[in-house]
Amino acid sequence: MARWLYTRHKYLVLLMKLSISGKQIDVGEALQGHVRQALEGTVGKYFDNALDGSVQFSREAHLLRCDIQVHARRGIFMQAEAAAEDAYLSFDRALERMGKRLRRYKRRLRDHNAQQAGEIESVAAQQFVLRAENDDHVDGPQEPERLDPVVIAEMQTRLHTLTVGEAVMRLDLTGDAAMMFRNSAHGGWNMVYRRTDGNIGWVDPQNLNRTVNG
Repeated sequence: MARWLYTRHKYLVLLMKLSISGKQIDVGEALQGHVRQALEGTVGKYFDNALDGSVQFSREAHLLRCDIQVHARRGIFMQAEAAAEDAYLSFDRALERMGKRLRRYKRRLRDHNAQQAGEIESVAAQQFVLRAENDDHVDGPQEPERLDPVVIAEMQTRLHTLTVGEAVMRLDLTGDAAMMFRNSAHGGWNMVYRRTDGNIGWVDPQNLNRTVNG
């Protein structure tokens, strides 16, 4: 019993910066307590002191959607989402997805935790969000064609030096569509991305140069 209490105490320290919010939804104390205990318990199996996290509930048609984001280490972000008939079920489903991803990379995460933070090299970069083209009025008056895309948001990010396996792991943990990184094997810029067939694509210009010139 004492060990359980000690472990639980560690988990309470784990995500001191945990934000739980709702968009047009009242997030009561009971739901917040369930979210905090379950999330800290799942993430705490792999990270002793995650940096911060957020859980947001919102309406999606007739369902309630839950989005979970956790910043566990420098460069290690995790995301999961799910929708269900009620808030508890949507959170539990999203957390289950995150837990499956963490179990899949259990060994690699332990190796990552054993490294010192300074060993992971990264460079600052600017990230932009471009407005998607709207085809709703394709039959109406034609607007002048834009040569440059419209930037609707910009933010700073960091690009890390990783092995291909580490890049695939991080892509899977975030659920993102693509990720750019510096390949630790040769120092060139690479990209991994999700294919429509469910597999992961890998772009490596450095390998092309070796093939063409070799």
